[in-house]
Amino acid sequence: MRESKLGDLHVSCLGLGCMGMSQSYGVTTDEAESIATLHAAIDAGCTFIDTADVYGDGANEELVGRALAGRRDQVVLATKFGFKKPVGNALPNVVDGSPEYARQALDASLRRLGVDHVDLWYLHRRDPQVPIEETVGAMGELVAAGKVRYLGLSEVNGDTVRAAHAVHPISAVQSEWSLWTRDPETVVLPALRELGVGFVPFSPLGRGFLTGQLKSPDDFEPDDMRRGLPRFSGENFQRNLDLVEKVRELAASKGVTAGQLALAWLLAQGNDVAPIPGTKRRKYLAENLGAVDVELTAEELAALDEAFPPEAVSGQRYTQGGMDLVGK
Repeated sequence: MRESKLGDLHVSCLGLGCMGMSQSYGVTTDEAESIATLHAAIDAGCTFIDTADVYGDGANEELVGRALAGRRDQVVLATKFGFKKPVGNALPNVVDGSPEYARQALDASLRRLGVDHVDLWYLHRRDPQVPIEETVGAMGELVAAGKVRYLGLSEVNGDTVRAAHAVHPISAVQSEWSLWTRDPETVVLPALRELGVGFVPFSPLGRGFLTGQLKSPDDFEPDDMRRGLPRFSGENFQRNLDLVEKVRELAASKGVTAGQLALAWLLAQGNDVAPIPGTKRRKYLAENLGAVDVELTAEELAALDEAFPPEAVSGQRYTQGGMDLVGK
């Protein structure tokens, strides 16, 4: 497994996103298989493990904590804070970036994970009511306290990264980036490269779309979050399916899967990039890890760019409420 460099933090070039083990992609969960998948990832050198306090209302951190018992020193452990359940859970999650909540959230994450520190701690979304300097200042105090090693931000723009980095070094920014989400290439990546900050793409397989395995919205379980996302709805689904067919053809000509080709495209963007494809099954983990050995020529990279230009995808990533929280 090659390494990627997120600021001064070295991680496996491919990580494991754990959200789907506890939420969002259907009610079917299997703790034994999820833990086996985490162990298989570590054994294969995929040691960059990503979770968040909001995933499964804390259940995902607890699951990851159980999986890492006795293996904590073998991984780079990342989690996030910022989304907060309102009193009574009557409303959607709100964003809280206040220093007070940052301290509370980290202590709660450490308890659920069963660890005394996390390696990379992200602000999940910027709180528009709190200056980013205040939030990151409080996060930096927790680095000084030994509870965190490195800091990250998620779904922010270049100006926010610069302002935050001036208060405390930012090691990584996590946002959606893939062949069908090219926004970071103009919104934030130039600032990251200027500052020496790494990039962690989540949903690098387009929430499963880029694997070429999805054929219809009916493939999703009734409570699968993708049913409510614009890119997976109505006419957008078929338009995006047509784009993926081009990736499938390119992958077939190279003797790899469409998902492996999509991950290899991201890995080719630089050693300051560490995608975290999510899976809760070992068989998909093995397929994803195969992308590390896929070498793409300049001609193949150009063909993928031509097949999936930045504005090609139909539909927004999230509903409007979700879009209002990104790129801030």
